[in-house]
Amino acid sequence: MKRSIRLIVASELIILLTYFISLEFYLNLQVAFLSSFFVILGSSYAYKKMIIKDGASDMFEGKRELLEVIEDPHELYEENDINDAPFEELDLKAIVKEEKKKIKTFSLASMKKGAKGSTSAFRLLPYLFLVLGFIALANNEMLNLAIYLPSLLVGIVVGYLLSKEMT
Repeated sequence: MKRSIRLIVASELIILLTYFISLEFYLNLQVAFLSSFFVILGSSYAYKKMIIKDGASDMFEGKRELLEVIEDPHELYEENDINDAPFEELDLKAIVKEEKKKIKTFSLASMKKGAKGSTSAFRLLPYLFLVLGFIALANNEMLNLAIYLPSLLVGIVVGYLLSKEMT
């Protein structure tokens, strides 16, 4: 926790020093830094919260372990019952339909889960700050993309380091 606070304070002090270069440089750097910083932190926090909630609901109980998925991604070596009937007696259309039912790429549950994660306030508010900050700089004719765009990277790096510590 102390390391996180030190990281934030150090980055803000460095940004504050850019005020002596010019007000335009400082504002572009500050808005871009805070925007990307909040986006990364909000996204990682919302994702962490969603994972903890899903883990607590025993939703992943029936899932295979990671090592099993890596070694046998298509479940070729699973001990499922194999139909030993001769090829002529197999109903291929029924088998194909049965296999298609097993593969669900898009379901209501997956859509609900994705929408829940993407509509979290922890994710939407930072993006709102990003858009409004950009518009405010542009309307006041202070937007300098040569400063703004690289400054987004600074916020991403600091946000990543901080979110890595949160986990």
